[in-house]
Amino acid sequence: MARYRRLPFLLRAPIALTALCAAALLLAGIVTTIIYSGIARGYDLELVRKMPERSEVVDRNGAVLGLLHGENRLVVPIDKVNPHFLAAILAREDNRFYDHPGIDLIGIARATVRNLKDRSAVQGASTITMQLARNSFGMFQKTLDRKLVEIFISLRIEATYTKAEILEAYVNRIYYGSGIYGVERASQRYFGKPAAEMSLSESALLAGIIRGPNKFSPFRNYEGALSERNTVLKRMVAAGRITAPQSEDAQLEKIVIQPQANTPTTRESSWALDAVRRDLDRILDDSDFDVGGFQIYTTIDAKLQSISEAAIDRRLSDIEKSPGYLHPTKATYKKSQGAPAYLQGALVTVDNDSGAIISIVGGRNFTHSQYNRALLSQRQVGSTFKPFIYAAAMEQGALFPGTLISDGPIRRGELQTPTGNWSPKNSDGKYLGMQPVRTGLIRSRNTMSVRIGDRAGIDNLLDLSHRAGFPATVERTPQLFIGNLGATIKTLTGAFSIFANNGVKKRPYVIDRIVDRDGNLVYESGQQELRVISPGLASMMDDMLQGVMAPGGTGARARSLGFESQAGGKTGTTNDYHDAWFCGYTPRLTCGVWTGLDQPQRIMHRGYGSTLALPIWTDVMKHAEKLGYTRDIPQARAATASIELCNVTAALATQNCRAHGHAYTEDAPYELIPKVFCSLHKGRPAQEAPRAKRRKGQDSQPRTGIGRFFKNLFN
Repeated sequence: MARYRRLPFLLRAPIALTALCAAALLLAGIVTTIIYSGIARGYDLELVRKMPERSEVVDRNGAVLGLLHGENRLVVPIDKVNPHFLAAILAREDNRFYDHPGIDLIGIARATVRNLKDRSAVQGASTITMQLARNSFGMFQKTLDRKLVEIFISLRIEATYTKAEILEAYVNRIYYGSGIYGVERASQRYFGKPAAEMSLSESALLAGIIRGPNKFSPFRNYEGALSERNTVLKRMVAAGRITAPQSEDAQLEKIVIQPQANTPTTRESSWALDAVRRDLDRILDDSDFDVGGFQIYTTIDAKLQSISEAAIDRRLSDIEKSPGYLHPTKATYKKSQGAPAYLQGALVTVDNDSGAIISIVGGRNFTHSQYNRALLSQRQVGSTFKPFIYAAAMEQGALFPGTLISDGPIRRGELQTPTGNWSPKNSDGKYLGMQPVRTGLIRSRNTMSVRIGDRAGIDNLLDLSHRAGFPATVERTPQLFIGNLGATIKTLTGAFSIFANNGVKKRPYVIDRIVDRDGNLVYESGQQELRVISPGLASMMDDMLQGVMAPGGTGARARSLGFESQAGGKTGTTNDYHDAWFCGYTPRLTCGVWTGLDQPQRIMHRGYGSTLALPIWTDVMKHAEKLGYTRDIPQARAATASIELCNVTAALATQNCRAHGHAYTEDAPYELIPKVFCSLHKGRPAQEAPRAKRRKGQDSQPRTGIGRFFKNLFN
């Protein structure tokens, strides 16, 4: 200090100023460290290794349907990455990675000198750790404040994780262009192989992409990507990571890039994936969506899904080509026109045994319109609702398949349910007089349906339809008796499956189970079922619905189109041909089809369900059988007894019923056998000892039980 004071003032001043500046810089450094260390501590370092991945969606056979949520990444451990790639990354991005604590002061000095010399920022000084911090927390602003936060987070990362863990996180997180994140997905998409199998040349090309992912993506700039590869190889030689001959051989290698459009995992939008996404919104939390990385196992069969989509488009394209078709067609549609106005279709196929959705189609082209009509479009179901009307009446004991019902015009005041001036007519404008119930369903007679609905009662009909899954908020109007209610094709198909399934409805579902990135089961659907109608009633309905597919039925066209297997179903056409439906089943599958225009209007003259929807159903179900969707062992059916009934009152026949020609024999399910005799014709019982009857595959109800029932009844 004494020596300092003896120095001339002109010497003491610079020294004092220098010391003051040094102290100020030290103080600034301390303050900066305190402030930015505190800021850095506010970042959750768990996010460094917790990287968003897309969830992979697979079909029931393990085929990839597509990817959902998150980023297009597949995280792999570092030992699943080719060592050549790790060497290339280090040579290209951070050759002193193992020698610094997260920031490389030597690298900063070298970059500063180079940039001053070239008078431009040609060389950066970000380490791999700093790049990892920047990408993990989205710090891409070019400000001093952001850079300081990045530096202090990098120091924390280095203090928390090993070098191997940092490098693993880096290669999995970094963007590789063309919507691809992580080395594994990049290798799959560009080279068609896992990252562990990349060659030296491929490794260098991938490492060269990182500085300009969009500029050097081989999908966009193959020659530029090769140039960067060569630069990386030369750096690897300079760093001593490979030899010059290895570099020369690698530069001569012809790298084959996979066609971008043919990569199966690029598919992110389809009707099936849309259905999966909607269920995921209900199953998983938003935070789970952000992280992704799930393996989602669905019930979809990719082959039948493709067949279903093609069948709808092909058949409706044929309709659009028919003479006199008046609406816009898909062939002439341009995206600049906005929402498509051409003819649409929707389809759902479910497995009767489980409720699993095997295929689902919400329209003809997902890119034209993403409105999923199979799940969202509530349209009048028309005559496809009639089976539920008949079932409701039979459930009340009001009739049997052989009961006679008038097919004549509805007279004012005839029905218990007030109809006002409403008097529906049959689609053919004809009236057939008294006809058996089965004829009314098989030939879809409107006037018979109204009378049968009146026998069932609106309240009973609504109760059954709600159990089957139709919307609960339905107006109480007699127009329900001809299907004046709205439902989606998914709702209708799920409800219709009760007729193939002994009266039990299995909840339709599309997601079977979900496994997280660590292999833990996070969701499993399980099967949910509800008995809607009795097995005996389901059996009677099944017999009549199979009649719909026989000659004379509205679904008979399926046979002329080549479908020969056992099946039941029902067509549906709404007023003025606005909607055309067909819902039908085999012992294994139930499939529903809707066709119509998004803005309801007449599709075409005589645009019946049998014309527009049934051919699509036939195509799909024929292919489904070829794919193995059959049942070798018939499903057990309810036991029946051969009894004599009155075809007017649906009660047990008397001798007077027989004398007047109104007695007939019916194979009636045991639980639906009437307990009263005909009160219209009266007289002694026409039958003393009914014959119990079992059909093939029928439940073995004790015959003696039926005998005891009648013995007690008659005595």
